[in-house]
Amino acid sequence: MPVALSEEERRDWLRLARSDGIGPTTFHRLLRTYGSAKLALAAAPEIARRTGRAAFSACTEDEADKELRALQRRGARLLASCEPDYPKLLAQIDPAPPVIAVQGDLALFEKPAVAIVGSRNASAAGLRMARELAAELSSRGYLIVSGLARGIDGAAHRAALDGGTAAVLAGGLDHIYPQDHAALYEEIAARGLLISENTLGANATAR
Repeated sequence: MPVALSEEERRDWLRLARSDGIGPTTFHRLLRTYGSAKLALAAAPEIARRTGRAAFSACTEDEADKELRALQRRGARLLASCEPDYPKLLAQIDPAPPVIAVQGDLALFEKPAVAIVGSRNASAAGLRMARELAAELSSRGYLIVSGLARGIDGAAHRAALDGGTAAVLAGGLDHIYPQDHAALYEEIAARGLLISENTLGANATAR
């Protein structure tokens, strides 16, 4: 059952998710074992010692607070996978991203979602098909989800702006990639949703 976190619990979730060597699988296993992110953070150094790893490097409270304040300044939020506003379909993934940063209209998460992704070097026919599919599905109440990449992704986003589209970013929420989609990024921020599981400042690359 979804549970809203307190601000202290949200910071603990962020700290654990951003700590060295803690991916989604390990995060959720630690949470099941210890019952809270706070207790998992306390236990992590001893776990690292027992498993022969180098000293555990945790995300500090100051680092987490800095990220949370920066998100707030952008008009963005951090959602934990246990919370009611976290997208329901994403929460079903095993393992779900423990935390995501979101900016935009959270009401769009209530719509059924369809992902449209494809080639960066799409043909004219492929781009036309992506636009037509996205526009038709959007007009019928679907949230069009894509990755802001060149080609098919950009075409799908543009065609769905009026009905609602969500861009899942490879970098941080503040990183526009590719740069020639800067205007599209701003339109999605104003009318749709930007989503990232990475920290602010994380850069995406073509690789």
